[in-house]
Amino acid sequence: MYKVTKKKVHGLLHPEIVGDERWDKIINVFIIVLIILNVVAVILETVKSINNRYEEFFHYFDWISVIIFTIEYILRVWSSNHEEKYKHSVWGRLKYMFSAGALIDLIAIAPSYMHSIIGIDLRVLRMMRLMRLFRLFRLTAYMKSAQMITNVFKKRANELALTFILAALLIIIASCIIYFTEHLYPTEKTSLFTSIPATIWWAIVTLTTTGYGDMIPLTDLGKFMSGIIMLTGVAFFALPAGIITAGFLEEFRINRIKKTHKCPNCGEDLNLENNHHHDENGK
Repeated sequence: MYKVTKKKVHGLLHPEIVGDERWDKIINVFIIVLIILNVVAVILETVKSINNRYEEFFHYFDWISVIIFTIEYILRVWSSNHEEKYKHSVWGRLKYMFSAGALIDLIAIAPSYMHSIIGIDLRVLRMMRLMRLFRLFRLTAYMKSAQMITNVFKKRANELALTFILAALLIIIASCIIYFTEHLYPTEKTSLFTSIPATIWWAIVTLTTTGYGDMIPLTDLGKFMSGIIMLTGVAFFALPAGIITAGFLEEFRINRIKKTHKCPNCGEDLNLENNHHHDENGK
């Protein structure tokens, strides 16, 4: 009975295990809605007129939410050793408690307990309550759409890393060009590009096409070079978007093929990416 109950609880709290069962969806949708309401409450508390009127409501709502999240956290820790990698009754649970997902759950409830113990409403603790928002990523990580996004970034990690490295080099080169160009000929006005580190801010704002206008070139040559840098930035910073788009198209293609390509022996989806095929025995 004990093991059956633990297995059931563990399954209900982990959508990837139970799948489409009714209570699994109800529990996880409830937790997701509660997280969203908590984030909304934290945001509304910053509006003085609303906070003054509903301060008591926000207080009790926060504690009710904390109690629910605490119960959920305890149940997750208790049932965690149902999984093989957390099998040991003590060390397995401790290992789970230091996993990324469990730490997110703990951070979501810790600020309220810290505030209760310290007795001072520290701004840092109030801000930490927004960490509950990260639980949405944890709870939705098993949805097909979330898995697809994760797969895209994993598979395209090398290409994206290369583009970001090249972007950093472009920012540094652009900063050096504008700095030395602006200081090549003296002008009546003092240049805003006082140093290369200060010019890096201008390069980031310019190459990302944000354009705050807080730093502008004063010389004609500087304006000319800025124009070239802007055109380069527009073309270059479109690369990551193109890589991600190509990744999504590839994922859509693979998912579409998986629906029609199954192993005739075991009925599982064929791993088309690694060209791995089941043998005649379905092993």
